[in-house]
Amino acid sequence: MVKSELINALNEKLPELEFKDVELALNYIIEQMAEALGQGERIEVRGFGSFDCRYRLPRTGRNPKTGVPVNLPTKIAIHFKPGKEMRERINVAREHCNITD
Repeated sequence: MVKSELINALNEKLPELEFKDVELALNYIIEQMAEALGQGERIEVRGFGSFDCRYRLPRTGRNPKTGVPVNLPTKIAIHFKPGKEMRERINVAREHCNITD
């Protein structure tokens, strides 16, 4: 779902709020999540999943086009782990879409 579609869906569920207020609230939540991750904190959204930062050691990768080895530096990567409810919803959707391994 695109951000504007999410704002529209929230605005339909909360008709007493103006569109700009819903947009402001959503932007604030996303900004706070980004700030928390930037400080190395873990975020958990019950029923959805959790976000945390993982330290990745430097390694040697390969340029996929040329196959030439490339030194990749140390980095911090954001990791998402879906919650139980989210995994169950996705598995149900997977069965309806005929997705196989």
